Amino acid sequence: MKISISIGIPAYNEEKNIGRLLTAILTQRTCSIEIDQIVIVSSGSTDRTDIIVEDFAGKDDRIVLIRQRRREGKASAVNEFLKVAKNEVLVLESADTIPEQETIEKLCRPFIDEKVGMTGAHPIPTNNDNCFIGYASHLVWNLHHQIALKTPKCGELIAFRKIFDSIPTDTAVDEAWIEYEISKKGYKILYVPEAIVYNRGPETVRDYIKQRRRIACGHLDLTKRVKYKVSSQNFTLLLRALLEVFPLSKPSKWPYFFGAVTLEGISRLLGYYDYVSGKSHVIWDIVESTKKV
Repeated sequence: MKISISIGIPAYNEEKNIGRLLTAILTQRTCSIEIDQIVIVSSGSTDRTDIIVEDFAGKDDRIVLIRQRRREGKASAVNEFLKVAKNEVLVLESADTIPEQETIEKLCRPFIDEKVGMTGAHPIPTNNDNCFIGYASHLVWNLHHQIALKTPKCGELIAFRKIFDSIPTDTAVDEAWIEYEISKKGYKILYVPEAIVYNRGPETVRDYIKQRRRIACGHLDLTKRVKYKVSSQNFTLLLRALLEVFPLSKPSKWPYFFGAVTLEGISRLLGYYDYVSGKSHVIWDIVESTKKV
C-alpha cells in the first residue's frame, strides 16, 4: 500500500523558481509513495508567482494555491498548509529549491516505519565553490551534512507526520520548531543523505550575513523558549565536522576555509546580538541572490 503525501510550499515572490520546482515535483519518480496534494501558500506575492501557480493548477487538480493578502512570515504560511493538508505524512519544501527526481520517494519511504516522525533531505548548493562566497555556502551545507550524519539536522526539504495542528507564528526557524515538536513526542528523526535537493546560497557577503544571522537568532530563541537545541548548535559536533571537511590536501583553499569560518562566526555573533536586543526575524529581508537555483 502506497503512502499518500501532501506537499506544502511557502512562497513569496518566487517567479524565478516556482515553475521549475512544480515541474520537478510533478515529474518525481515514485514507488512506495503517492503525491496526493501540492499546496502553495503565496504570502502577499507581488510578482508573477500566483499566475504561474494558477497555470499549473489548471492542468493538475492536485495543485492548490492559497493566497495570504500580506506577508505574515513563513511559520504563518506553514500553518495555512497544516490547515488544509489531508494526509498523515507531509512534505515541506522551500520554494527556492529543486529536488532530484527520486528525492521525494527517498525522503518519505522511511515512514513505512511507524516510529519515524520526521526525515530531512540533503541540500547541495548550486553555487560555484571556486569563488569565496560560493565556497562559504558549500562549507555551511557540508558541515550540516557531516553533523546530520551523526545527529539529524533538518532543513530546506523535510517530511513529517501530522501530529500537531500549528507552530508558533513568531518563530523564524520553522523546520527546527517542527523538529522539536516531533522529538518531544518520542518519534525518530532521520537524515536521508541520498535525498538530494538543490538550493542556491547567497552570492554576496552581505546576503550571507543577512541569512545566517537570522537563523542563528532563531535557534537561540527556540532554545530559550522550549530548551531545545538543533545539532548545529553543538560545539563539539561542529568542531568535529570542521575537522572532517578541512581541505588538507588543497592548500589553495585554506584562505577560503578560514575566511568562511570567520564569516560564519561573525554571522552567529550578529545573530546573538539580534537575540539579546529582541530583534524579530519572523518576516525577514529577502536574500535576492538565492532566488534562482
